Amino acid sequence: MLRHEIESFFAALRFFTRLPVPAWVGHSPDQLDRATRYFPLVGILVGAIGAAATLVAAQALPTSLAVVAGLAATLLATGAFHEDGFADACDGFGGCWDKAQVLAIMKDSRLGSYGAIGVTLLLLAKWNALMEIDAAYLLSALVAAHAASRFAATTLMFALDYARADDSSKSRPLTQRLSRGALAVAALCGLAPCALLPLPEAIYALVAAAVVTLAAARYFVRRLGGYTGDCLGATQQVAELAFYLGLLCDFS
Repeated sequence: MLRHEIESFFAALRFFTRLPVPAWVGHSPDQLDRATRYFPLVGILVGAIGAAATLVAAQALPTSLAVVAGLAATLLATGAFHEDGFADACDGFGGCWDKAQVLAIMKDSRLGSYGAIGVTLLLLAKWNALMEIDAAYLLSALVAAHAASRFAATTLMFALDYARADDSSKSRPLTQRLSRGALAVAALCGLAPCALLPLPEAIYALVAAAVVTLAAARYFVRRLGGYTGDCLGATQQVAELAFYLGLLCDFS
């Protein structure tokens, strides 16, 4: 049982990042079905990589460049997997209205103007938000945001249907509806790092991430009748940014 869970975690790590996994893990559809519950745990690891890169860079560079180093480290760790999904979603939803055309554009690997502009603005917004976060918990914020935003994406797999009718998507193995037990595991992994943050700021951040996730879900249902892999990537990205922005809220 424990070995199966470890294999599932490594399957998630292999699918969602470019980090190496042990050769004994193997490949199986069952692994990938169980892997989604560990999506937020992968986020903890990716966030920790970004935090470590930020910390190391800050020893010799200004904070502005250290933050860039942290962002770059997360991009390298994931191969810009989720940013690519966000860009495809921008191209698809920005390029047309018809469901079939939206799905076709999102499947196209070429980057369009909507995608290029969207990713550029997204990264600029992340950098600016991170620069404004209190240095006392900046590194914790990176870990918590990556974990919580990936939990946000898994909630779509629990609540929505998969929008594509064919097997052409590279995310097809992860389209099984999430069980309540798997969602609970994802919630534990996704929310636990928030304990590293001050309570009021953590609450604001989670509320902000929840609001944009709900808005994204409603939009995907209205436009597509469900989600795609690119929608999951887009949700993770906007939820991550919303988490950072929530940390900056001050209602005192």
